[in-house]
Amino acid sequence: MLLVSSIEELQKLNPFIVIGCGGGGEKFANFEGVKTVGFIDDDPKKHGKIFCGCSVSSNLPDLLAETSANSVAIMLPIGAEGSALKYAVEAINMGKNVITSFRSLPIAENTSLLQFSRQKNVTIMEISPRLDVIKNIFGIAPSKCTEILPKINYQPKSPVIYIGGTSQECGKRTTTRLLGKEAKKRGLEAGVISTDEMGLEKPVDLNFRAGSLSVMDVTSSIMGSIKYLEEEKEKDIIFVESQSSLTEMGNPHPRGLAAAILIGCMPDATILCHRPNHPFRNPRGINEEIKAIESLEPTKVVGISLNLRNTNEDNILNKFESKYGLPTVDVKNGGCSRLIDVIMNKVGEIQK
Repeated sequence: MLLVSSIEELQKLNPFIVIGCGGGGEKFANFEGVKTVGFIDDDPKKHGKIFCGCSVSSNLPDLLAETSANSVAIMLPIGAEGSALKYAVEAINMGKNVITSFRSLPIAENTSLLQFSRQKNVTIMEISPRLDVIKNIFGIAPSKCTEILPKINYQPKSPVIYIGGTSQECGKRTTTRLLGKEAKKRGLEAGVISTDEMGLEKPVDLNFRAGSLSVMDVTSSIMGSIKYLEEEKEKDIIFVESQSSLTEMGNPHPRGLAAAILIGCMPDATILCHRPNHPFRNPRGINEEIKAIESLEPTKVVGISLNLRNTNEDNILNKFESKYGLPTVDVKNGGCSRLIDVIMNKVGEIQK
């Protein structure tokens, strides 16, 4: 398989028609010394508009006939493999070179294209994810790109509540589940999404280990799960368990996972979990986490769920509530009822 390893290799294939008027197409057109003479996009709303100095077209054979293009660069996202394959076959059949992206058309999985390009005496190359660099550093790397889910952009119709935390193992899973149970007691069709393989206890509707996915896929998985619960299960309100924390010290690796879950939720309100005197985690704290959550997404933290496993301090709930100015509860001792009241006050009356 031929992998693009230098800008000079691309320059030798000038000029290009670029497939895809998104981020990938723009980046490719802006490569130093790369000449672009046209763009193709499947979105009718883009046709006829100017993109990177060229008018966007809809028909590749016509544009190839109208321009001096020697090559076609296919810069489409994951999920558009069918379109990418169609354009590659059209270009090769017309005697044009093809540059693909691992996101849209990994050549290793389409060996027939290699054979077809040899028959037509044209070049086909792939801009790779450069996993070889990671392997050189660590001695190990995935065999191919781990991003596989299509990008979606779903706007929830029901209120979505994000249950975040100041660290790992601070009560997010329990709080999410008990909030769902309390909502059901009140006659709501509550959906509960657990993002951990340990989320087996009822009333969880969906549980999967978000950490098993590429971070690029986590946001899509959350949006897709919310869409499924709304369209297939007709849920009135959805509670989503997060993982780790945006600010926890000592273990930075899962913090991007928390961010991806939060972005996928687009939550109407947030409940924050905290475990005082955590024995094996090192949280920065409640103020830092609230600031991070509310900076990343336009949501408000409306209550605190306190995990009391490592403290027997008297009147601790009132102390935290006074310090942070937020309703603070122990969900294992009836606190979920108060949190649901706070959530309902924030999101308003739910139309059934």
